[in-house]
Amino acid sequence: MWKTLAALLVGVASVVGQDNITAYDALRVVGDHFGKAAVNHVVSVTGVEGNPQPETWRIVLENPDRRGVREVEVTHGQITADQRPGGIVGSTEGTTINTKRLNLDSSGAYTVASHTADKSSAHFSTVDYTLRTDDRGEPVWIVTLKNRSRRPIGTIHIGANRGSVMRTEGLFAGATMEDIETAGPTEDEVEGNGPFRHTKARIKGAFQSAFRRTQEEAQGMFDRVRRSFVDFINRY
Repeated sequence: MWKTLAALLVGVASVVGQDNITAYDALRVVGDHFGKAAVNHVVSVTGVEGNPQPETWRIVLENPDRRGVREVEVTHGQITADQRPGGIVGSTEGTTINTKRLNLDSSGAYTVASHTADKSSAHFSTVDYTLRTDDRGEPVWIVTLKNRSRRPIGTIHIGANRGSVMRTEGLFAGATMEDIETAGPTEDEVEGNGPFRHTKARIKGAFQSAFRRTQEEAQGMFDRVRRSFVDFINRY
């Protein structure tokens, strides 16, 4: 009996060990392979078809002279590719991720994105991840939801520093928060002659309310899934 139980436990441990790693884990592999300083030169981290985590993470690192990059692939905790694309020769200055401001691993990004999708009644099968800087230099997770046919059904932008849902695309009845905030009334609506002006106003208000409520809930969720990259990498 004990031998049977032991065999079962070994089998379970083996399955658990085969789970795909998170983005933080992949960056740790890069730091172990190239030196811990390498994680301060990350331009982007991408992974596709995560369920919830992808099998392979592709990490773009800037070269020490800040001209050109190298692309590293990490699969199941191992470096499986390392190349330097010859066509990329421009400066990478200003595009590297400030890892001191990373407080959301890909597992946390998935949790926030999944909750956001649920609030929008969006059903997905897999997710694609991209971690990069936005136009203000802040790290942001861009999580694209895909259906079983691998077609995108929505994208969620999540701040990797504070876990806030910054915008969505394709969710909340196909509207983005940017559209909702910037769309002004038509000329007919201004004059009070639009036949659907009251309906449009109600729909617009519903989108705003749903999105803001989702933002608030995501912020509360961030407090539970928050994970400092600096703390994570310094433990090794």
